[in-house]
Amino acid sequence: MRTIDFSPLYRSVVGFDRLAAQLDAAATQDSAQGYPPYNIERTDENAYRIEIAVAGFRPDELTIEVKENLLTVTGRKAANDDARKFLHRGLAERNFERRFQLADYVLVTDANLADGLLSIALKRELPEALKPRTIAISTTADAKALPKAKKAA
Repeated sequence: MRTIDFSPLYRSVVGFDRLAAQLDAAATQDSAQGYPPYNIERTDENAYRIEIAVAGFRPDELTIEVKENLLTVTGRKAANDDARKFLHRGLAERNFERRFQLADYVLVTDANLADGLLSIALKRELPEALKPRTIAISTTADAKALPKAKKAA
């Protein structure tokens, strides 16, 4: 098994503890988990879509939860008490839990189930304080004229 040593990163950066912890978690995460398959698509500069193949699951068997920048999609199949006899069973109807680490200010805006695909829409919404803004530059002439205008009023 291959692992990456991030200890040099810890010695040379300050204040990136959360980023380093996320890198560690991503490196140690079980990459063999391939069920259910999914796509992550960038639909706009600040919009994304996750599509998860959940054929055979009904909406009431799926749960989408966001907690502390962690999106968790869970599928729990109801017990199948039918007395069906399969000659071949190729459709996976097993329970799953798929997790996605979200960046700061990324919000889930919509979820839709159609044609066996669960589509989750995400949008990055920066607070006004973090958005770029233009600062007006004043000159010394403007600063000197300001007190005179106050006296005239």
